[in-house]
Amino acid sequence: MAHLTALSLTLAVFLTFCNGAPTTASQEDRQIAEAYLSQFYRDPNETKFRSRMKLVPDLENKLKAMQEFFGLEVTGKLDSNTLETMKLPRCGVTDVAKYGHFRGKPRWKHSVVTYRITDYTSQLSKREVDDTIAKAFKLYSDVIPLDFKQIYRGPADIMILFKARYHGDFYPFDGPSGVLAHANAPGPEQGGDTHFDDDERWTLSSQGINLLLVAAHEFGHALGLDHSKDHSALMYPNYRYVNTNGYILPRDDRLGVQALYGVRTSTNKPGPTPPEPCKPDLVFDAATSIRGELYFFKNGHYWKKGYYSGLSLHEIKSTWPSIDSVDAAYEFRDISFLFKGKQYWAVEGSTTLPGYPKPITKFGFPTYVRKIDAAVYVKSTGRTLFFVGTKYWSFNERTAQMDRGFPKTIQHNFRGIGSRVDAAFENYGYLYFSEGSRQTEYNFASRRVNRVLLNYAWLDCY
Repeated sequence: MAHLTALSLTLAVFLTFCNGAPTTASQEDRQIAEAYLSQFYRDPNETKFRSRMKLVPDLENKLKAMQEFFGLEVTGKLDSNTLETMKLPRCGVTDVAKYGHFRGKPRWKHSVVTYRITDYTSQLSKREVDDTIAKAFKLYSDVIPLDFKQIYRGPADIMILFKARYHGDFYPFDGPSGVLAHANAPGPEQGGDTHFDDDERWTLSSQGINLLLVAAHEFGHALGLDHSKDHSALMYPNYRYVNTNGYILPRDDRLGVQALYGVRTSTNKPGPTPPEPCKPDLVFDAATSIRGELYFFKNGHYWKKGYYSGLSLHEIKSTWPSIDSVDAAYEFRDISFLFKGKQYWAVEGSTTLPGYPKPITKFGFPTYVRKIDAAVYVKSTGRTLFFVGTKYWSFNERTAQMDRGFPKTIQHNFRGIGSRVDAAFENYGYLYFSEGSRQTEYNFASRRVNRVLLNYAWLDCY
């Protein structure tokens, strides 16, 4: 079975060790120390069922090893600082292995590593967990030539679950605090598998236990990293909260994982030229809302406009590697559909769902339709409108079938928006239809144009 690793993170933002005060250890404290040292400082050659009485004479040496690892005064005695450190929340992987990498330097040999989340925590939404796990993996894929892909059925390289206490391996969790998570080193079968203790209070903030920091630590183990003695390193065994806004892999961890996999280098192939936002004649390729933010697609890029995060420009392939341009897009029940030519993809956030792309004929389009110009979901009707040339179709999302009697003429049924639609989206109850650089704000209930705009008005150009 692959070597098991786990994460220990300190609940304090910063932890300073002072000279420990000598203490007369109680029987309970001694039992805590013996259990801790047996779990985290056992000799790799020590048999699992060795008598506890035989472990006691070695207690002083293990205490010294533990004190040296954490930068404590090395006394071999169970002083107050040593005991306090033992009680901190931490990873479940041992600290006695050589710093840097596991014995034999196990690593993934393929360039795309798959992962699957089989059991979610109830403390965060499924979407929050998916996004956070993807961000944790991205910390590594940003610096090494390894990509990570989420799958939703069947075995994956890294299987992930949230469960409490006994959860199917030989390392049951211990309730709130203590061991937060653990992960296996790379390898076949259970190699890379990562488990989170669902008795913890998982959050995305400084309160409770921050999932991004714990997941990123555990995935370091799943990639082959061992614990680090560097207090600033992500792979330090005790939990320590740091601000995760703009978080990047610390230098110590980056050098460690690059020693295993190499350095990710940018391709020499030039990407698409970034579009200029503040041109009055700007024409969108497509537009949609995704998880409460607006996306405007143009020339292999998209602008993302958030109500709190502002405006940012991204290359499409940097978010969805299999997609380089978008003709039309819409969102339905947290799934976004991106169309290019005669194919379409379904995505959840930055994750492309398995089984895509699929042909647009799956929606019921005749084979002569070669591309979709625009699409928008109308919540009040439960229909998605597809615009192709001077006509449009109505797709019933509940029955997953095209409505009868379509296509119909755009100009006849949507008076005032023009004869064609290049991009469409919904925002605050209005539909927005773009023809060229001109855009109409449309009240679908009254079937009237509310006002006329220019596309570039959305891009903070005024």
